[in-house]
Amino acid sequence: MNESAQPALAHGLDGSLVQPDWPALTLDGTRSVLQQFPSAGEPLQIISTSPRPLSAAAVVQTTQRRIFIKRHSRAVREIAGLAEEHRFMQHLRDNSISVPAVFATTTGDTALALSQWTYEVHALPAGIDLYEDAISWTPFRSTAHARSAGELLARMHLAAASFIAPPRKIRPLVAGFIIFASPNPAHSLAQYLAARPSITHDPQTRTDADHALELLTPLHAELEPLLPSLTPLWTHNDLHASNLFWSDTTPNASALSVIDFGLADRTNSVHDLAHCIERNIIEWLVLMNDPAAGDRVPVYLDHLWALLEGYEHIRPLSAAESAALAPMLALCHAEFALSEADYFLGVLHSPAKARVATHDYLFAHAQWFAGPGRDKLLDPIRRWSESRKHLIPEKAATRP
Repeated sequence: MNESAQPALAHGLDGSLVQPDWPALTLDGTRSVLQQFPSAGEPLQIISTSPRPLSAAAVVQTTQRRIFIKRHSRAVREIAGLAEEHRFMQHLRDNSISVPAVFATTTGDTALALSQWTYEVHALPAGIDLYEDAISWTPFRSTAHARSAGELLARMHLAAASFIAPPRKIRPLVAGFIIFASPNPAHSLAQYLAARPSITHDPQTRTDADHALELLTPLHAELEPLLPSLTPLWTHNDLHASNLFWSDTTPNASALSVIDFGLADRTNSVHDLAHCIERNIIEWLVLMNDPAAGDRVPVYLDHLWALLEGYEHIRPLSAAESAALAPMLALCHAEFALSEADYFLGVLHSPAKARVATHDYLFAHAQWFAGPGRDKLLDPIRRWSESRKHLIPEKAATRP
């Protein structure tokens, strides 16, 4: 069999399986690509097709091994953009974090531009792709999985501390931290939009962003005095269970490897930890499918406490970092939602999908945090932070 028998469907914005925005990879197409990556081998069979919607990707059996090949629109990632991610990945590998090795072309680049596409080729990492079909905003399968994910995230933050690189250049689909890192988020929001023509000229994006900003301003006020204590750090920004490879299929499996650094940028450890909570602990798709279901959105507090316990087993949070976690949790997704809108408008030319990003994600999530989410999640985290102040030396998080 030369092509995958699996249907080439992708995760939709509401969690359903839909026709993908990008054509699937084919065996013939991968052959011309892999000719430029000599150590990857020649393709024999497409083993599986990724359901992730923002690019086309597949696991391919070659004459040498199984590899992972990913194809992006050049409007989303060019060679220089992927090189930003690959340098960070190599630094983590050099510091004992298991992430996929990236193959180089005959010219020494870690990405290849062909026609309107950019390709990257990875070795498969250690472990099992246990959550292969899981989408963001769905929970861990056990508290042990949550605890292990927290431990791996903490190890990654310790390894990333010595990676020195500027923030990423302006690109779609990056989860940075600019708007709410500013003392004046309204001004920073205006600058963010102005730098991205596809969204600055879209009046509905501005309306949704302004409404979200109004709801999030009190949370920024809570975070602002803590910002000087949050050391800038390159971070993953999308540590969902599906971006981890696992030791086995049991409820006690350990997280071994980290994949998919497409959203990585220079933010800080609390921002990354908040993203991990936001991706795994809150079942947002319930709200997406029923906007009146705010009180019924599942929040997995047992997984949250296990995740934090695992993280602090490796890297204890300082008092300022733990106090910053609740407001950061409400703020961390805002920039990526706007970056998604930039992608949907500027690359896919889909106003309908952009509205999902800015209204159903950005505004509706802000509304939830200002309402039911305050009682269901933010206040429990605030109480957790307050209860442990006397236990934490202020410089605990900076210890080697």
